[in-house]
Amino acid sequence: MKRRQFLEQALTGLGVVTADSLLLGSSWGQESAANGAELPFSTDPVALVRLTDEITTSRIGLGTGVCASMRQCNLTKMDKDVALDLIRFCYDSGIRYYDMADLYNTHGLVAEALAGRPRDSYTLGSKVWCHAGGLPEEERPLAEVSVERFLKELKTDYLDLVQLHCMSNEHWEAELADQMESLERLKKRGLIRAHGVSCHAISALSKAAVNPWVDTIHARLNTADTRMDGSWDDNVAVLQTARANGKGIIIMKILGEGSIKDPEERRKSTDAVTRLECKNVMIVGFEKREHVTEFLDNVAATLKDMELSRKATVAGRRGHNWRMA
Repeated sequence: MKRRQFLEQALTGLGVVTADSLLLGSSWGQESAANGAELPFSTDPVALVRLTDEITTSRIGLGTGVCASMRQCNLTKMDKDVALDLIRFCYDSGIRYYDMADLYNTHGLVAEALAGRPRDSYTLGSKVWCHAGGLPEEERPLAEVSVERFLKELKTDYLDLVQLHCMSNEHWEAELADQMESLERLKKRGLIRAHGVSCHAISALSKAAVNPWVDTIHARLNTADTRMDGSWDDNVAVLQTARANGKGIIIMKILGEGSIKDPEERRKSTDAVTRLECKNVMIVGFEKREHVTEFLDNVAATLKDMELSRKATVAGRRGHNWRMA
């Protein structure tokens, strides 16, 4: 028992779901919202999860901005019909979160691909670029100006989530205070449902984890420690703080933006992130149908293993209680 408890505590410290946490019905055994409200644990890889108090979406999302800059990315560079087919395939596969940004120029593609689908059946997230470079124009207007354009490009009355894009140092709160206030005004007007930041440095992530303004965080994480700042352990520790503070957490770069080439290494990273307590949604920059299928299969395998562990633990405890009686 001492050894099992020691291992349980060690895994808990890494933010990994354990059999007992599944059994006990903690947030690790269920898909919990940022506010602690819970949905039943599901082995469906695209089951609905709560990202924030206001947003319920699929466990897996499509990232549309692989290799993005100057309003171009891999998705916009491929044949348009192929790109539209990919987005629709994701929707038909149950993936209902669509991650976009001004930097990517994918608003129009997503709007066209999802035309005719009920608006409340999918989640639209985008990001405002506030840095020098990256966009053709030099001006960086307030988020209110940018988001009004996003809404027209996406042909929608509201966006579920808008974040400040690519926070890369610990000073972003002071540097972008006006943009934060602008997003808050948009939220009060009902044009967006939540706001937050995407983080590309662990120093920025650490600030986001404790900032009351932040509803959601995009964070980079994979077991190869590639395309991310800091180690797995360092990032998980910060994300645990963020989760404890009620932040909705979206994990990106799970496959290292395509740099993890070995299928077994992709499976390993997917497995580890799927088991994390301190996450809500996982997004991947799929570029082919087979990419989608592989990721869904890997997530499903992990979830089934978690469920088997739960059942084995329940059975073991029932047997123990019977012997004690």
